[in-house]
Amino acid sequence: MVLLAASGAAVIVGAPTVWIRIAAAGRLHDVDAAPDAPVAIVLGARVRGGRPMKFLRGRLDATARLVLDGRASVVLVSGDARGRSGDEIAAMTEYLVEVGVDPRRIVADPYGLDTYDTCVRAARTFGIRRALVVTQPFHLPRTVALARRAGIDADGVRAGRAGGRTSTLVKNSIRELLSYPKAARDVLRDRDPKVVTAPVDSVDDALAR
Repeated sequence: MVLLAASGAAVIVGAPTVWIRIAAAGRLHDVDAAPDAPVAIVLGARVRGGRPMKFLRGRLDATARLVLDGRASVVLVSGDARGRSGDEIAAMTEYLVEVGVDPRRIVADPYGLDTYDTCVRAARTFGIRRALVVTQPFHLPRTVALARRAGIDADGVRAGRAGGRTSTLVKNSIRELLSYPKAARDVLRDRDPKVVTAPVDSVDDALAR
């Protein structure tokens, strides 16, 4: 029974891992080597006192460089506007503007409640077909795989962690691996995002400016 249970667990975790690694292969880049894309999608994370915490700040710094270097024209900030730690969207937008990103080039999705929802809503709600997705390396393969599965020609850009603790990085990396089966289950079920809204032209409008 123990061997059978271990084999079952290996399949449950192993198969999604193989899918994610294959889907993301050759599509993970450092900021300096990132390809061009019309849109950079930056995923939300915890804030404190209305300001991005270290992991989110690392994502935003990488995103700002992509825009200021001309590798992306528009940013989709996607997170939870009613997150337990605060309004991720407001904090992300304010920070990007502070570091020089034109606010007219920032589009907000306040309903990116998890990675899957961010990717599906980016495709269905905002009509994005080509993008760079920006997050930490431990989170990047799953994000790229989910974005590609949603219909986006996505490449991933590795963000730093702006001095975040190593212990937090280790904990998040373990948690990330444990999330792989859920990602595969969401894809197989073709799950709708938790919040479904009508398509909008805000990304296209920002690209046209």
